[in-house]
Amino acid sequence: MEKTFEAVYEHGVLRPLEALPLPDNLHVMITIGDVAGNRPDLAGYFTAEEWDAAAHDQISLEEVRRALASIPGSLSDTVAESREDRS
Repeated sequence: MEKTFEAVYEHGVLRPLEALPLPDNLHVMITIGDVAGNRPDLAGYFTAEEWDAAAHDQISLEEVRRALASIPGSLSDTVAESREDRS
């Protein structure tokens, strides 16, 4: 079984934010990720196969620079706005 859920780490213990259908004393493997780092607008955007295929793309630095230059606004403004949204 594989299940993704949110939890809070407090006083040395991970506490799930929802009830889990697991028997007591079940040994499980846990993978930890920061929820703030998981953008909901990107979650599930690509399939695992698409991510794997993209890992083998040969994109030049010049192509990346051109793509980044085409984005309107400034990165520092975007970062500042996202920090304001969190507070």
